[in-house]
Amino acid sequence: MTFPRSSRHHSDSCFNGLYLILDERWTSICSLSDVLYEAGQAGVKLVQYRNKLGSMKQAYSAAAVLREIAKEWGMVFVVNDRCDLAVTVEADGVHLGQTDLPLVYARKLVGPDMVIGVSTHNLEQVQAATIGGADYLGFGPIFPTGTKLNHDPVVGVQGMKDIRAFTTLPVFAIGGVSPESISELCQAGANGVAVASGILDAADRPQAFTQFLAPFR
Repeated sequence: MTFPRSSRHHSDSCFNGLYLILDERWTSICSLSDVLYEAGQAGVKLVQYRNKLGSMKQAYSAAAVLREIAKEWGMVFVVNDRCDLAVTVEADGVHLGQTDLPLVYARKLVGPDMVIGVSTHNLEQVQAATIGGADYLGFGPIFPTGTKLNHDPVVGVQGMKDIRAFTTLPVFAIGGVSPESISELCQAGANGVAVASGILDAADRPQAFTQFLAPFR
């Protein structure tokens, strides 16, 4: 497996396993800082901060705190969507959706050393992100998910199998992933799984971390 561009600055182990997504919408029911501390204790190495609704000032305040916690635990810290926010908080990476700034322009903004991940939903997008110089891919939704409204069509485990031969990049399966589905997804070619609600909604988060991480150990 080839790891291009800025992923050379981080351990390859960061680009597989559990990719935790901390979504600002969950702050009414849990502290994202607390969840991040628990993630560090559990051994999570890659985390993304996602804030689709807040102002830039609010997003900066939250991201700056989480960035420091991630640094304390040696985690790779990625900001969703916003290149300016990623640069401002000195994040390790930025994650782009299909409606965000195109990859070529994002690279110009964040520079050569920042990790860039791209959300993909079909083979054409996978190939474009790979050729364009992304460092890793999110691919899905694998299963139906309530985390995102109006999400792209479900691709299933077969969708992961279908795209795996067309990219050398690490690929994270996303969308409705449960601990029980991880082994099958890895057999289909996923390097890891990206999870938000599966952790954030858990009544016992330490146990949830254990369950999601177990298949990778």
